[in-house]
Amino acid sequence: MSLITAVLIGLATGIAFGFALEKSRVFEPGIIVGQMQLRSFIMLKVFLAAVITGLVVLAVLNGIFGVPLQLKPLLLRADIVGGLILGAGIALAGACPGTSMAQLGAGYKDAWFIVLGGIFGAMAYGYFYEPIIALLPEKGDKISFDQLLGLPFWMVALALAAALVVFLVVLERFTPWQDEIGADVDGLAPLPAESPKRMDAAATARRA
Repeated sequence: MSLITAVLIGLATGIAFGFALEKSRVFEPGIIVGQMQLRSFIMLKVFLAAVITGLVVLAVLNGIFGVPLQLKPLLLRADIVGGLILGAGIALAGACPGTSMAQLGAGYKDAWFIVLGGIFGAMAYGYFYEPIIALLPEKGDKISFDQLLGLPFWMVALALAAALVVFLVVLERFTPWQDEIGADVDGLAPLPAESPKRMDAAATARRA
């Protein structure tokens, strides 16, 4: 694959990803924070739908066309520490590296600070890579569920995809997305038009 082809494929994939983020409203800070607070599950539903799609595609590519899998080593300590730091940042900022770009496109001016913070964070990680790695010395193994179970990957992938579909159906039944999206499609409950004190004062004036 040439460099130009790789760039064009990357651009097309990015456009499709950004379109999906915008249409699903997962980029909205209210929806992201709501997921972290476990009061909204739109973000979980969309991401699990993407996982299901990926599992089916990988099952077809690997099972029918024999495309090899590229496994990453399991680095338990690094994954836990990195996941906690990333999760805390997402909860505080109401954005992640991907959704911050969609927020820029939607006109969220504070997303510029998130993007700049991500750039500086990546630079800091690059400069301090060696001491950071020294804090968490670990050599992980490339482990997959199909290897642990002794089954073909495509079979495990399709079984997991089916289980996730059932989970999504049950989750949607108990938490419909229409009830979570918010009146302004931003994951936030509408603010009351008037405060209780003003409403009481208005009622008193009408009675008088």
